[in-house]
Amino acid sequence: MEKYLAIATHCASAFVANPHVQCAFAGIGALYVSSKVLSFVWHLLKLFILGGTNLRRYGNKGTWAVVTGASDGLGKEFAHQLCAKGFNLILVSRTESKLKKLARELELRWVGHQNKILAMDFSKDADEDYQRLAELIKGLDIGVLVNNVGQSHSIPVSFLDTPGDELQNIVTINCLATLKVTQVVAPLIVARKKRGLILTVGSFAGWMPTPYLATYSGSKAFLQHWSSSLAAELKPKNVDVQLCLSYLVTTAMSKVRRTSLLIPNPQKWVRSALGNVGIGGQYYAYTYTPYWSHSLLSWVVENTIGAGSSWGIWYNLVMHQDIRKRALRKAEREAKKA
Repeated sequence: MEKYLAIATHCASAFVANPHVQCAFAGIGALYVSSKVLSFVWHLLKLFILGGTNLRRYGNKGTWAVVTGASDGLGKEFAHQLCAKGFNLILVSRTESKLKKLARELELRWVGHQNKILAMDFSKDADEDYQRLAELIKGLDIGVLVNNVGQSHSIPVSFLDTPGDELQNIVTINCLATLKVTQVVAPLIVARKKRGLILTVGSFAGWMPTPYLATYSGSKAFLQHWSSSLAAELKPKNVDVQLCLSYLVTTAMSKVRRTSLLIPNPQKWVRSALGNVGIGGQYYAYTYTPYWSHSLLSWVVENTIGAGSSWGIWYNLVMHQDIRKRALRKAEREAKKA
């Protein structure tokens, strides 16, 4: 055995000592490093200089846009910013009083703006609600659909301890509702014979497996494959389908209140989402990560450990276990005060 090891070592030494071999390895290394540098530079160019598709390509002033989950958080901000760009809005969410308040705000701020509202609880998965949506949008020139409605876990929780109703609601709202709304709205976007946009709000939890948010993570991963598949189907029909990935934003769903380098407020994130449509496709076709710090974070992860690596999943596990412990301690303190 020692004889064979010695022969192998001698051959390897001679192979490496060969100047031609050294040059070959040096060339391979240089090509690899150059490819990473060029990838990063191209990433920066798209993110900070080139920008995305101008929303005017999806309709002139007065074109309609549908926004789900519109009464709070990102949905409300999508409504405000689309309104500012001249789109009339169909606002769909659970709470009618919030929708009416938002519609009044938009109409008072933007003269001539039009809204239509529809209160529907997506967790009910009621066929009559989708029929009402179809009736509401019938005959309208719809150029944009923003699939924003979504639900996560109340706090991080292991899959085996996830309440049944929470599991059901997450899958129903994040997956079924998005599919059914798109089936109702997309035919009108296609029929107008102009360029249209279907934008679905995704999550880093769907890009990187996230223990203690397993059901939510799986539902967002489902949207990734569905959205990219739909994009290929509708591209010949002049409809852009984009999945827009988000890390943490200061919303009620995330339960994060303070902004930071990696955590913008809804206004900043939505501005980047609408301003960078179509800049991605590096890791998944028809997918982009619009906010600059989120995009740089995803580039680093993809080009080091990889989004699906055991190291990344382990880190997510430890982080969300810690978040759960802190959330339970907070609940205990509040219960004692009551």
